[in-house]
Amino acid sequence: MRKPKRNVPKPNPAFAVVVDGETEIWYLQMVKRNERDIRVNIKPEIPNKKSIEEQYKLVCDLAGKEFTKVFWLIDLDTVISETKAAPKGKKSPIKKFEEYRTEFIDNYPNVVVVVNNPCLEFWFLLHFEKTSKSFDTCWGAEKQLKKHLKNYEKTQKFFTKQNDDIYLKLKPTLKSALQNSIALGNFDNQNPTKAMCEMELLFQSELLKKHFE
Repeated sequence: MRKPKRNVPKPNPAFAVVVDGETEIWYLQMVKRNERDIRVNIKPEIPNKKSIEEQYKLVCDLAGKEFTKVFWLIDLDTVISETKAAPKGKKSPIKKFEEYRTEFIDNYPNVVVVVNNPCLEFWFLLHFEKTSKSFDTCWGAEKQLKKHLKNYEKTQKFFTKQNDDIYLKLKPTLKSALQNSIALGNFDNQNPTKAMCEMELLFQSELLKKHFE
């Protein structure tokens, strides 16, 4: 007599998210902590070194593993700053990034590059105002953000405070932030320094969008 097949539960899909700072890690942890019905395992990953090359290598490595999707959250302010200081005659950091991004689009269907210019604080700012202002530094975006979040600070205590964490502070205007980020369009090789936020590529990805509509 044939034995009945056992229904082995499928593992939850997993998203690896490559970031270059702790603020992104804390923010993503708070998204997962508060949205408990999300069945996607969101795993922030930070490279040992934060250079554009090291981030690229980590994305490539993770893309060959078990993850459903690999998201690369890139703060462009550092890349632009390093480009301005780069010696002439050598490939600039922004040029390297553009080539990496094109490679992922063309050859890695499970990789999504998410550009924030200047940084994650610009995404936070879009929760409060619709703006296309180009900030030269992350400090400029942070200064504008503090007009709305007066006590904002880049500390784990602020980001993860129980019942008052960064995600809970921003959640009421998340839909507006998504609309504001979409209105800015996507990264443009012809105008790489424009104000940019592509966080909707994460929040409106196939396995997450139903939770944030």
